[in-house]
Amino acid sequence: MQTRFAIAFLTASVWIASGCGTGVAKDVQTTPVEVTTPKAPSDAPVALPNDKGSLHFAVIGDFGTGEQPSVELAQQVAKFHQQFKCDLVITVGDNLYGAERPQDFKSKFEDLYKPLLDEGIKFHASLGNHDSREQRYYKLFNLDGKLYYSFKAPKEKVRFFVLDSTYPVPEQIEWLEKELKGSTEPWKIAYFHHPLYSSGNRHGSDVKLRQAIEPLFIQYNVSVVFNGHDHVYERIKPQNGIAYFIVGAGGALRPGNLERNSELTAKGYDLDRSFMVVEILGDKMYFQAITRTGEIVDSGIVERRKTPE
Repeated sequence: MQTRFAIAFLTASVWIASGCGTGVAKDVQTTPVEVTTPKAPSDAPVALPNDKGSLHFAVIGDFGTGEQPSVELAQQVAKFHQQFKCDLVITVGDNLYGAERPQDFKSKFEDLYKPLLDEGIKFHASLGNHDSREQRYYKLFNLDGKLYYSFKAPKEKVRFFVLDSTYPVPEQIEWLEKELKGSTEPWKIAYFHHPLYSSGNRHGSDVKLRQAIEPLFIQYNVSVVFNGHDHVYERIKPQNGIAYFIVGAGGALRPGNLERNSELTAKGYDLDRSFMVVEILGDKMYFQAITRTGEIVDSGIVERRKTPE
């Protein structure tokens, strides 16, 4: 039923998500948003369980500028990895801005994340609206020639569903339902570029995409969704039991872009580049949002969604 709805919707409303906004949700009330100020950086280990047997990963997005702030953010990711030991890194799109020659992949990605790549840490990319579709063949992004795919995490019972939100064709929606339905992992996490919910003034919520795929997330018990596109950090208040995060300030940034009167925002930060670190241990997901200077701007715990008995 959900697939038929999504295909009918997408067939009737053909769109290609681009650098322009696709509409901010109009069905929200307005109350003051809580925008965080940084905490003092510390060389002490972060307050996560940091359990050796749990799943550790980083989330970066909109990072492929190659400019100095993105270099400094990559250095902070590597510094955190020394304590946290990431099992993998996921990207929420706009992996490279501008030219995509071999030297650009090197200067905008390989040189920046060399410490992690040298340790064999895999980056599992999704594609953004600024990314060439040919990136799916770039070995270090691990798309294996696919525009959308899923994979099982090396630790814990977690499956990731990676979408191409720039071209959400009906075939992809069919594939998504099949993959979600067939997944036996308790943790289901989706990530892609365009946010279903966002308080960013530049783009905001992609309502059409939300109408097409959120019913599947609800039906098949997706717990967490990571997005980019708006160049800020934002943790959305839970929507239909699902935790949504925007991690779009890995290289590009829009200072002051968060809507201060949005009821959607649980925490937001739009003053510097940032990334996330995540740890999944049992039924809990621990997270922190960290700036390029090592300041913690958000942290918390997400409980896994469970099928009602």
